[in-house]
Amino acid sequence: MTALSVADQPVLDWLLEENNPSARYFTLKELCDYPEDDPHVSQTKLTIMQQGAVPKLLSHQNSEGYWGKPEEFYDPSKYKGTVWSFILLAELGADGRDERIIRAKDFLLKISQDASSGGFAYRGSLTQGGDHHSIIPCLSGNMVWSMLRLGYIDDPGVQRGIDFLSTYLRCDDKQSRAPQIWPYTVKKECWGKHTCMMNVVKTLKALAEIPQEKRSPVVQQAIDNGKEFILIHHLFKRSHNLSKIAKPSWVEFGFPNFYATDALEMLLILKQLDCGDERLQDAIDLIRSKQDSQGKWNMDRSFNGRMLVTIEQKKAPSKWVTLNALRVLKWEKQMNIAIP
Repeated sequence: MTALSVADQPVLDWLLEENNPSARYFTLKELCDYPEDDPHVSQTKLTIMQQGAVPKLLSHQNSEGYWGKPEEFYDPSKYKGTVWSFILLAELGADGRDERIIRAKDFLLKISQDASSGGFAYRGSLTQGGDHHSIIPCLSGNMVWSMLRLGYIDDPGVQRGIDFLSTYLRCDDKQSRAPQIWPYTVKKECWGKHTCMMNVVKTLKALAEIPQEKRSPVVQQAIDNGKEFILIHHLFKRSHNLSKIAKPSWVEFGFPNFYATDALEMLLILKQLDCGDERLQDAIDLIRSKQDSQGKWNMDRSFNGRMLVTIEQKKAPSKWVTLNALRVLKWEKQMNIAIP
């Protein structure tokens, strides 16, 4: 329980309850500093696949690896289709060695990944792959992140996805016109004069998952550019007027985020990149301001009712939001990044 105080113990006990094996697993590893080979951790990892949201989600999967209709892997099946179920499995700490999850990964690479670029599209077919003109960067980031989190870094498709993300990331803060070439001319709201924050966040989330020793110079440059883009916004503010919140939902915490984001998710990514910077302070202060008298955080936003499973309860104390907030605050103490 390094860098957490005695006052945090009741909350840790709550997070370690066995009714949410996924939250328990990440609490053991990241808040209590148990190694992966500790019996408590390894047993909890097994339990994730046996109890709770993960087996419920997998029970809806087709034997060929998809959920619902294969051609509706992204839309209009939000948030019950293959893309969203796959992201959720990665968020919940599912075991990527499971054959059902491997089939889902292979299905998505076949139907959604563009053969010529490595990006992921919201339209595609099993014979032609992802549609070259339907690629979106937040989807590409989410797919690459999910596959990396589930352990597929050596898959050639994942490597091509990494190349796409690091090659085409723009971090433009209303400074210049986007290049008039593909893919920037396809989804102007993603790559336009002001780059979409979700584009940058989901790309950075994926690239942060790559072990440092495996990051190419191109990947590292994309990471550096993405970090600075988020930091000039103090994560959730307007870069050209830091007195204003850029988007109200960025100060409302939820789980999962899917294509959306919030200041807490951004902090978790910057934590993974060991990015100590005074411009994080506004977001850290925001986290502290939302902690209740019991040391917990509420779920402000939720996709419940639209997913195949229910994740906690909106407007109530959330193990996921609390876990993520404590992960950030523990890191802040360790890195001493707070401004005196």
